[in-house]
Amino acid sequence: MAHPRILALGTANPPHRFTQEQIFRMAGYHSQRILEVFQNSDIDYRHLYVDPQHPRNDETPDELNARYLRGAMETGWRAIHRCLESAGMTPQDADLFLVCSCTGYVCPDVGTRLIGHLRFRPDIERGPLVGLGCAGAVPTLQRAWDYASARPGRKALLLTVEICSASYYLDNTLETVVGNAICADGAAAVLMSTDGALSGSFPEIVDFQSFVNPEYLDKVGFEQKEGKLRIILAAEIRDIAAPMLEKAATPLLARHGLRREDIRFWVAHPGGRKVVDNVQKHFGLTDEQMRFSKMVMRNYGNMSSATVLFVLDEVVRNGAPQPGDWGMMLALGPGMAAEAALLKW
Repeated sequence: MAHPRILALGTANPPHRFTQEQIFRMAGYHSQRILEVFQNSDIDYRHLYVDPQHPRNDETPDELNARYLRGAMETGWRAIHRCLESAGMTPQDADLFLVCSCTGYVCPDVGTRLIGHLRFRPDIERGPLVGLGCAGAVPTLQRAWDYASARPGRKALLLTVEICSASYYLDNTLETVVGNAICADGAAAVLMSTDGALSGSFPEIVDFQSFVNPEYLDKVGFEQKEGKLRIILAAEIRDIAAPMLEKAATPLLARHGLRREDIRFWVAHPGGRKVVDNVQKHFGLTDEQMRFSKMVMRNYGNMSSATVLFVLDEVVRNGAPQPGDWGMMLALGPGMAAEAALLKW
């Protein structure tokens, strides 16, 4: 039986794009030291779901969560529309709808709200995945893959959507400053099935591998502080990220008789400048192999779960993948969890 494959992918961002200096000023920072953190992030631009004419850094928890919902709905539906339109399909063609998000909480969840907004079929199956952070796209892909494998011919649609600007906590601790200097807003949607028109652009997904180490549970994620989400981003992440990712990637490669040299495209989540540099060094990757991850980080920042799918979109659009090419998708998130997916064109 054929592996489920990606039929289409669509990305979206809020309409307003900002430079690092603009975001630094909007946040109300004044310290030269903090400005240097923003400027040395290898990020030029980020999209945020905020009004550039009336930016605020004093929103209440209720106002932040309301902005999360508006941003997730607006950005999410545009990603879905682009994904389905590129496949020549509509929401009526989807059999399963999964939504991954960690930057806000609403009930009914964002996915259920989008079902009515986009007029999915009333018998659509659904599932929210919450709290998975930057690694969330890969286990969401795996849940869609499981469904498509178990029910050949049915179509699974997944959405990763994050409004990180709605979890923008302000203090002068280094981890908060770093989080505020790199996190951004965006959404990506993927349509997957064992059936559908073959496209050389998109890969099939062959297999997955996770590695979860609860020892580092407190090193990354969010905490509730004064009713707001405050990022946890321990400095140790830069050193433990690459070894953890290796513990997911190595058994996955071995299971399919592959070596690192067999992987043409490394679709790595760009968590931050030092994490990217350490992953590149640890895996012995070239600048060309990390080009798409660094490109996404420079032009979009870290959009949490959606980011690695932006990297895949860049590979598809600008990497000229050929039949037989292998790819490795890597992402790291709270848990602490390393997630890997093996791709083949």
